[in-house]
Amino acid sequence: MKKYKPAETIIWISLLIGLYYLMKPLLITPLEEAPTDTADFVIQNARVWTGNSYQPWAESVAVKNDTIAAVGSTLMLSSMIGDDTQVIDAHGHMVTPGFIDNHVHFYELGLTLTSVQLRDAKTPEEFIKRIAEFAKTKQPGEWILGGTWDHENWGGELPQKSWIDSVTTDNPVFISRLDGHMTLCNTAALQAANITSETPDVEGGSIVRDESGDPTGILKDNAMSLVYPVVPEPSLTEQVNTIRTAMDHVASNGVTSVTHVGGNIHLFEVVKLRHLAKTRFYIATPLANWEDLKQRTDSLGFGDDWLKIGALKGMVDGSLGSHTAKFFDGYSDIPGDSGLYVMHPDTMIQYIRGADAAGLHVMVHAIGDKANHELLNIFETVTEENGPRDRRFKIEHAQHLTEQDIARFSDLGVIASMQPYHAIDDGRWADRIIGQKRIKTTYAFRSLLDAGAAVAFGSDAPVAPPTPLEGIYAAVTRQTLDGANPDGWVPAQKISVEEALYAYTVAGAYATFDEDKKGSIEVGKLADMVIIDTDITAISPDKIKEAKVLRTFVGGRMVFHRDE
Repeated sequence: MKKYKPAETIIWISLLIGLYYLMKPLLITPLEEAPTDTADFVIQNARVWTGNSYQPWAESVAVKNDTIAAVGSTLMLSSMIGDDTQVIDAHGHMVTPGFIDNHVHFYELGLTLTSVQLRDAKTPEEFIKRIAEFAKTKQPGEWILGGTWDHENWGGELPQKSWIDSVTTDNPVFISRLDGHMTLCNTAALQAANITSETPDVEGGSIVRDESGDPTGILKDNAMSLVYPVVPEPSLTEQVNTIRTAMDHVASNGVTSVTHVGGNIHLFEVVKLRHLAKTRFYIATPLANWEDLKQRTDSLGFGDDWLKIGALKGMVDGSLGSHTAKFFDGYSDIPGDSGLYVMHPDTMIQYIRGADAAGLHVMVHAIGDKANHELLNIFETVTEENGPRDRRFKIEHAQHLTEQDIARFSDLGVIASMQPYHAIDDGRWADRIIGQKRIKTTYAFRSLLDAGAAVAFGSDAPVAPPTPLEGIYAAVTRQTLDGANPDGWVPAQKISVEEALYAYTVAGAYATFDEDKKGSIEVGKLADMVIIDTDITAISPDKIKEAKVLRTFVGGRMVFHRDE
């Protein structure tokens, strides 16, 4: 008789366990009886990616109220179909957990959707023409905001007030570069803010000036704060409608939850109280206001499944495209310039120390390698000082890292909150800005995952479109928007489709302390789901961006349905 070695026995046991979980969705056994409760609706004949490692795939999902009641085979869940049960035949389409966007400027997204569209303006002439045409639709005195322009589209020359003054004589213009770290003002806006050649630069920002010292109209980072106070406040109805526009847009792209970085909690409370919410919100208010947030959470709590507070967002540096990201070495195209601190680390640590001791959730923007290094140092120091707890520090963007700092994310339990679309956007020109050596650890998805770090994805909308399918395409292919990198920009940092799905769902829920409620399709979790017209794990990666969201559900309620 053959005697099995221990190693062989372990292999056979592992194979049997794997076979069981593979067949589990298709089986009805005495150990797992078919459900008998009647569901409100059942999705069947689907290709369900659950995000649950113990049951990664299924055919059918049943929902009761706002909760997932059962996951399994179409045959098994047929017992839950009653006279009043809505049955959705998915016809083999893919079902995933609702996408979680971990970094959105939600109100600004709504503004951008209704403002002048400049993201794809390819020349200065087209840029000017679009502003001129939009200005004709505005009343005299109305401000023109939003924009999301990109000067790299025409070679990197910054726009100036002189480009648009003649076509915007009746309207102040305050339009943002797509990264949100630089704005263009026309003369009317500069005059309204009383910005002249005599105005000193602001710490953590700059006023770009011409040879004679006059402002060109470009304001960088903290210098933009000079204009904010004079921009008229829209009515509450206008603000609510702006949020509704953004909610409709993200629902059409399968997004069911967002982390809004920008505060204004009251506005989102109004949306919720008016029963208008179709997106779940986690609100991050400015880090400098941590004491106010502490008082609020002490008196009112942290919210619920629709509107949750308790997070704070700070900024160490600026952006790559604006040359304000903070690096150890100078920019390749401007060697003497290594960026700037929007908030100096000496000040940052004071805020983080206090906020963390108060039990609040801290997330901080860092782009350049030095900014990320300094922020990791701060997180390490504060963790040692305040002692162990489940704090889940987040670095927003974690864009340019040194090789030595990559492993520290896992070691310190820091979440890398990243936006993959930025990689295929910045990849058009980043080599010129920071050189070949530094790009090897730019948007280092693969390296961070291999190091054991938690990586959660988002969009940074309106800086980039809030389209998770495009984000997944970006993370998997890294093919830049200009088509110049068919094999991928820094291809060593590519990840798999399922890893990208995980970052938009399971990891997204973990990043907001919600892993027990959402992020995967499991019994007892919120029924936030998306139906997609194709199984994106089974197609060529370069086709993923062509996939379409067909339906989006939040809490079992369909909030988007694409006409077919």
